[in-house]
Amino acid sequence: MDIVNARKTQHILIIEDNEDLAFGLRRSLEGEGYEVTIAADGAAGLERAHELRPDLLLLDLMLPGGMDGYRTLIHLRNGGLEMPVLILTARGEESDKVHGFRLGADDYVVKPFGLSELLARVKALLRRTRPSEEPEERFTFGDVIVDPAGRIVTRAGERVSLTPREFDLLLALVRRPGVVWSRVALLRTVWAHQADVLTRTVDIHIGELRRKLEPVPASPRYFVTVWKSGYRFDP
Repeated sequence: MDIVNARKTQHILIIEDNEDLAFGLRRSLEGEGYEVTIAADGAAGLERAHELRPDLLLLDLMLPGGMDGYRTLIHLRNGGLEMPVLILTARGEESDKVHGFRLGADDYVVKPFGLSELLARVKALLRRTRPSEEPEERFTFGDVIVDPAGRIVTRAGERVSLTPREFDLLLALVRRPGVVWSRVALLRTVWAHQADVLTRTVDIHIGELRRKLEPVPASPRYFVTVWKSGYRFDP
């Protein structure tokens, strides 16, 4: 009897107007076993994202028409799409990266980039978002419930939309209550300590967790700043 692997092929959507680059990425990703779809602008990309619900989205910032990458990302997140988003862009300024992370991006690759680096980041993002084969116990604090197996967070019974990186950061904190995490330790654990990920990125993501999960974000009860050290989850 043949044994069939039930794990589905992971689907990647590329929103990129450079035909040569998009074609090259498609060939490389398909060579790694992924299913790949290409959209040439933000509007088409949004339509395909809602239709296909891909496992990962590669998003160029400099898109034609009235919807650039930032606007596309805003519409994605506002539309409830929570798949990880990896930004591809020639704009490598710190302000561009910070703005992308604040809008819900999960990673950032600056053109020109090496193919091996891109594939490593794609695999890392997909590995983090694939459900575990062994369900983990849920975590509860206040009116918040965190379900690691389903990667679902609810607050007062309502679903809370977190980006994959925000969810990974939340899990790192709730799994070790009372532990003081330095920013470097969180970068190493959640972002695999990528050299071009800014320590300020941790602060931005902590701010988003507070905004979405704290009763009073300006006076955090659960995600506490430890002066000159980092952050602590206090249940």
